[in-house]
Amino acid sequence: MKLIKTFLLVLLLAAIASCSKPKVFVESDIHIIPKPMELDLQQGVFEFTENTQIVVTNAFQKEIAKQFSDKIGLAIGFNLQIIEEVPSENYIQFLTNSELENEAYQLSINSNKIIVSASSNNGFLYGLETLKQLLPVEIESKELVSTIDWIVPAVEIKDQPRFKYRGLHLDVSRHFFKKEYIKKTIDRLTMHKMNVLHLHLVDDQGWRIEIKKYPKLTEVGAFRLDQEDLHWDARRVTTAEDEATYGGFYTQEDIKEIVAYATANGIEVIPEIEMPAHVMSAIASYPELSCFETPIGVPSGGVWPITEIYCAGKENTFEFLENVLLEVMELFPSKYIHIGGDEATKTNWTKCPHCQKRMQTEGLENVEELQSYFVKRMEKFINSKGKNLIGWDEILEGGLAPRATVMSWRGVKGGVEAAKQGHDVIMTPGSHCYFDHYQGPQNEEPLAWGGYTTLSKVYEFDPIVEDLTEDETKHILGGQANLWAEQIKTEAHSEYMIFPRLAALSETLWSPKESRNWEDFSNRITTMFTRYEFLGINYARSAYLVTADTQINLEENTVEVILKNEFPNSDIRYTLDGTDLNSSSNKYVEPIKITETTNLKASLFENNKPIGKEFNQIIKFHRAVGKKVSYKEIYNNNYKGAGDFTLVNTLRGTKNFHDGQWQAWLGKDMEVVIDLEKETSISNVIVGSMENQGPGIYYPTKIEVFVSLNGENYKQVGSVERAYAKNATSELKEFKIEFSTEKAQFVKVIATNLKQTPEGGETWLFIDEILID
Repeated sequence: MKLIKTFLLVLLLAAIASCSKPKVFVESDIHIIPKPMELDLQQGVFEFTENTQIVVTNAFQKEIAKQFSDKIGLAIGFNLQIIEEVPSENYIQFLTNSELENEAYQLSINSNKIIVSASSNNGFLYGLETLKQLLPVEIESKELVSTIDWIVPAVEIKDQPRFKYRGLHLDVSRHFFKKEYIKKTIDRLTMHKMNVLHLHLVDDQGWRIEIKKYPKLTEVGAFRLDQEDLHWDARRVTTAEDEATYGGFYTQEDIKEIVAYATANGIEVIPEIEMPAHVMSAIASYPELSCFETPIGVPSGGVWPITEIYCAGKENTFEFLENVLLEVMELFPSKYIHIGGDEATKTNWTKCPHCQKRMQTEGLENVEELQSYFVKRMEKFINSKGKNLIGWDEILEGGLAPRATVMSWRGVKGGVEAAKQGHDVIMTPGSHCYFDHYQGPQNEEPLAWGGYTTLSKVYEFDPIVEDLTEDETKHILGGQANLWAEQIKTEAHSEYMIFPRLAALSETLWSPKESRNWEDFSNRITTMFTRYEFLGINYARSAYLVTADTQINLEENTVEVILKNEFPNSDIRYTLDGTDLNSSSNKYVEPIKITETTNLKASLFENNKPIGKEFNQIIKFHRAVGKKVSYKEIYNNNYKGAGDFTLVNTLRGTKNFHDGQWQAWLGKDMEVVIDLEKETSISNVIVGSMENQGPGIYYPTKIEVFVSLNGENYKQVGSVERAYAKNATSELKEFKIEFSTEKAQFVKVIATNLKQTPEGGETWLFIDEILID
């Protein structure tokens, strides 16, 4: 008995010893985003305890030390004391090192102390952000976490940004976002080591900044007729008499608060005051700013082309803009003023006597040169106040202003051209940097503007292109994500579009190009997802989604499905009988061949558990598959799907109407006859359709089904009707027509097009499949 007790005591002591054994970190434990320039992992750890202190030498260091202590104190249960004298052990110290580059920092950690070295305030901020990412993810918790050892690995980090401009553009005009959300976004920019917030304060649909000299800009220009129940591009033209209730604006005190908060967090706020176009909110407030002074309402939705623009011939236009910018410059310490300069349709200038006189006086040959005159004149004023002008790449047209910085959004061509002319450039091509684009399959995503910009595609972005010489690349300041808000009404939707793509962009702009690796980033981003969850960020999980490339072989009557996911070496599992997915489900290793009606379910797995949203698709082998289709009215050449068998190939269209699976008719009905090749008993027909009222796609108003044995004599067996209804979303719908069993070889289906939108334009009718059973 004594021997047994001794043995149990030895086991207990061994267990205690193993529990107290310090964690040994390996590089795969470190998930910092953006990835540091140099990281050397050492032996040992530093543990945060109630005795840990922070040593500061100035007011800024004291403030960020307090913020850091208050933040982590929620999770660890105690705050760190802030002192000025260096203790003998267990401390964090800020050291100023003037030899380091601006925004660079060094982080030196051993078991006794943590040293954060930098030459600038931003450097110290970024050093703390890296330190936070070395701590367990639970450090982001707003509640006490008592089951965690608050340790960080001993490590030497040397880090600095690759580009000095790392920005996010927020459109607060199309939909207004309160200052509290702007401040939350600033926190998250700092977390990702971004350093610019570009605020789009003016556009056709809303003027969002108080200008004391011109009060109507916010009394009138900040509000519009509420048509939020309609798709952005399906809203009627407003008038000056409409009751305008939807909108909002920032007072000058709000702006001061936002700018001060941003400055304290290392963020430069750049205001964008659009000109000469995207200014209908200003013209609605002061019609005399336009060429013909016609009273207009603030638009509630899309405007194209944009013809109501500032008059370039009137002196009062420039007086107005200079007065506005004087107030704006007082509020924003940034060295930049963004003037937009994009998408100006200058037809009014060609007819305006004021503009024609200006062109004659200034010796200008065309309206493009008149826009160049406009921009150069405003740049001269902006420069005289010690500021620099930024504009979208359209400011290149007609000749670039001498000191202008170009923001290249229509690809990189404009940026390359500007850099070759010796101008500074910020790259923000729509292909990689437009966060209003979809980031996953449209069927699974909230409404977006269009496009397809996945997390992995953002990670491929690089501001430096091959066409530039070494000297020309010095003009590439960096890059920026743009979040336009036509479709984005809520803060949750805004967050969803920004995160996690901002994490990918931050690494492309901060980390050395040679260190970037998608597989490595994929391993680190999942830890960032957990941080987002603790922070309450509504991030998109689109990267987890399984997608399918599907092809049909009509000769063999088989469908081949290729499953994939954004992450490399994904563990995808699937079932073919509609059963729930689990750890024993089939592992996807090669394309799946399907020869009968199948309910395919699939998901990404991690640690033998499904993660992300499940892929669920029914591939229906109905009686019309592969049969001949005859068209009374051929489909539109722009939307011809996969050809004449599109409507009977089992492959379904998505909300992306450019996916190649849709046939469409503009202003015309669809009438087709399907030859089943032999007499067949049928009792229902399903027609798949889409509605997206913005681009003019409407459900059919009526669908009729006729059957025949000889292809000449038809009888109607069923129909379904649907009246027009407002619809602000993009939808897919199956219209099912059921009837008593009929024998038929030929089936005629007529889908009636709405023909005309409520605003008078022609409508599209989209059909992807006709299923017969």
